[in-house]
Amino acid sequence: MDRIDKEILNELQRNAKQNTKQIASKIGLSVTPTYERIKRLEKNGVIKKYVALVDRQVIGKHIIAYCQITLFKHQKSLIDKFKHEMTELLEVMECHHVSGNFDFLLKISVNDMNNFQKFINEKLSVVEGISTIHSSFVMDSHKDSTSYIL
Repeated sequence: MDRIDKEILNELQRNAKQNTKQIASKIGLSVTPTYERIKRLEKNGVIKKYVALVDRQVIGKHIIAYCQITLFKHQKSLIDKFKHEMTELLEVMECHHVSGNFDFLLKISVNDMNNFQKFINEKLSVVEGISTIHSSFVMDSHKDSTSYIL
């Protein structure tokens, strides 16, 4: 990946709705090579997908919580099963297997505290293998980015 690929990725991270002509003019390349580079970045898995960033407050997702999950034991089959179950829970926006004092860090998005309590009691706490769940709630967000520095 060279400097031009990085410029293309930066432009797409700023606004993925730009067309190839707009991106080409910003990076100083003609349309055809820009198009070919974008297609190569997609084919090689550098660009995984295109998404819309939604304002969570506008759609009623007022609660963001980070849950620190500790499993009973660090066993591959248990870890794999936990990861799979997290992909099935729509409230789980992110699931990270981490090092340190706990095993997983989850980002949870729900409408309100009642929905969070219901999620914990009826969905998360019934997952096999969980030893402890510690939750922290986002009070205010000062930076919320999806862009990587290239």
